[in-house]
Amino acid sequence: MNRPHQARDARLMGSRPEPARSGSVLGLSTTGFHEIAYVEWGPEESEVPVLCVHGLTRQGRDFDHLAENLARRRRRVVCPDLPGRGRSQSLSDPGDYALPQYCADMNALIARLGVTQVDWVGTSLGGLIGIVLAGMPGSCIRRLVVNDIGPYVSSVGLLRIGSYLGDMPRSFVTLARAERYFREILAPYGELSDEQWRHITAHSVRWDETRHVFTMLCDREIARAFRNPWLVSLNLWKYWERIGVPTLVLHGAKSDLLTHELCDEMLERNANATLHRFEECGHVPPLFELQQIKIVTDFLADKRPAGPD
Repeated sequence: MNRPHQARDARLMGSRPEPARSGSVLGLSTTGFHEIAYVEWGPEESEVPVLCVHGLTRQGRDFDHLAENLARRRRRVVCPDLPGRGRSQSLSDPGDYALPQYCADMNALIARLGVTQVDWVGTSLGGLIGIVLAGMPGSCIRRLVVNDIGPYVSSVGLLRIGSYLGDMPRSFVTLARAERYFREILAPYGELSDEQWRHITAHSVRWDETRHVFTMLCDREIARAFRNPWLVSLNLWKYWERIGVPTLVLHGAKSDLLTHELCDEMLERNANATLHRFEECGHVPPLFELQQIKIVTDFLADKRPAGPD
């Protein structure tokens, strides 16, 4: 039997520095309270923290590489798990897996931090949440990074994602099988090292002592949200056009969710936005490599992003 060995490998998989702190805050949905988990990097006294919010089926540890880099620059970085992902609790009513709930939960987290401003880095779904919050009157977002998503998502793209969610495995017998799955489903990330794939895998599953399998840290009921009418051709242009803070759009050139045409329209409809395109990947640029991380850190440090606009 090699299960103890597998569990040990899950714990030891990553040699990267760990977050400085972890915590949780209570969010409130239509059916009750739920716990939102997060990790923190860098000095707690940093005046304007960076809030990093992940994509649809992912979790906050996807930002470890970026967060570690920012922490070395004396920035406080907070990486939450949205409800139903990572270490956060799932929602009792799957119908609550929607933008209004996510926005409310992130607002509760910002209130917990006790700050008046945040810089926001949002990947895919995290970018949609950032667009909504930054486009609302009185927003506390100072600078916004939107990673490979736009204010309009076609129903075709949403249906594809819904289909992918419906096929998501519940568990894996070994870590090797889990890693093969993530390498396949996240192939648009581009070329990653073996260590980076192991990092993704380690933080995407949890060892179940009762069932003796690695279970996914993502609630399959999230797929039900794709039956909600608000998801039929998601249109957030009214929020995008109201964003009055510096905004950086990151684009994976091969992305099937953020087209070149939509990028052009985003720049036309908001003069505060700039664009950086990564030719080597699709949806989404994972922000693991230094050349990708530098674009974000320079922007957050008020430097103009290098590279093609």
